[in-house]
Amino acid sequence: MNYLFSSESVSEGHPDKVADQISDAILDEFLRQDPESKVACETFCTAGLVVVGGEVRSDNAYVDIHAVVRNVIARIGYTKAEYGFDASSCGIISTIHEQSADINRGVVRASEDEQGAGDQGMMFGYACRDTEEYMPLALSLSHRLLQILAAIRRAEPSEMPYLRPDAKAQFTVEFSGHHRPVRVHTIVLSTQHDEFYAPEWLDAAGGDRDEAMRLRIENDVRTIVLPRLIASLPERTASLFKGDWKLLVNPTGKFVIGGPAGDTGLTGRKIIVDTYGGRGAHGGGAFSGKDSSKVDRSAAYAARHIAKNLVAAGVCDECLVQLAYAIGVAEPVSVFVETYGSAHVDMGDGDIAARVAGLFDLRPAAIVRRFGLKNPIFGPTAAYGHVGRKPYKAVVKVCGEPREVQFFGWELLDMVDQVKQAFGL
Repeated sequence: MNYLFSSESVSEGHPDKVADQISDAILDEFLRQDPESKVACETFCTAGLVVVGGEVRSDNAYVDIHAVVRNVIARIGYTKAEYGFDASSCGIISTIHEQSADINRGVVRASEDEQGAGDQGMMFGYACRDTEEYMPLALSLSHRLLQILAAIRRAEPSEMPYLRPDAKAQFTVEFSGHHRPVRVHTIVLSTQHDEFYAPEWLDAAGGDRDEAMRLRIENDVRTIVLPRLIASLPERTASLFKGDWKLLVNPTGKFVIGGPAGDTGLTGRKIIVDTYGGRGAHGGGAFSGKDSSKVDRSAAYAARHIAKNLVAAGVCDECLVQLAYAIGVAEPVSVFVETYGSAHVDMGDGDIAARVAGLFDLRPAAIVRRFGLKNPIFGPTAAYGHVGRKPYKAVVKVCGEPREVQFFGWELLDMVDQVKQAFGL
């Protein structure tokens, strides 16, 4: 029997994502000056105020927290006083202090390869065949819709000039009993907007000016945003838009007050948006603002890399990988693999996990080296997902010198051949 599954995403202007982007921008700035920096940075933002706290250890980095915060807020698009939160006038409080020596002694070792995990805990990675990026379809569509909406907002002139930075999208997808996507069932989009007048929609709205405004936005989403989304998709995915989907735009009727002025934002409060949209599993640890010694982040990236390469190699069609660590200990205490009965190799999930443990070096230092996690690469992860993104290289300055670095290296399919060989495929 067919079933429905939904996932949501939020835009870069959502208050929680504002907080995530500030935390990761501060982390990147420390790493730009000192790649050995240890950072755990949390951000709280509300109407007219940003509070940054956490702990840092660095030998020679000095970061102008106020400048970084204002740059991030301006880049997102909060640049007008009427938004109730803007880059030039918001208050900023920083309470960052030095990292605990008790934590540092468990992480730093004389031999880098024996670097211990920065904390205990379990991290998950997931991959499936819903999309070309091996990501769950409902989440992938939600991310992409909001990225297109943001591009329209930033364009000059914009086809939707009333757009403000805050937005949320949600897709419901119908799946077959064999867990294959059948069609897009429901699309929900709530987007912040200016107060404006839409006289051409007054009659349809029964004379209600707020409803006329909402109808204009809904029409623009239907005729501008969704066609652009569908055109950007691979043919297989685009064919799931069969024309019978339900579309709900700003269901409350009005969304003028938004962003941190409408709701407080906190680092790490969108961990499901950051990962798999409710598919697979999540260990509970947030990512943004944490350097790579925190396995909450680095091991979650490693688990995604394993799951994606296993699926791409044909070991299985769906894969969940769990890694667990003890603070101060280099080797993971457990490696778990779940293939949901989709394996194409003649072995159980426990045997697959044992082979994975021998194939991938999962010590924190090895993970950091593989993905270049001491480089300032984290800002782009802080909105629209840490996983499922296209890997790329770019030149950035590190310690004052230009360096080509890898972004989203955990999305590379660079272990497919080794996986195939290890599993006899």
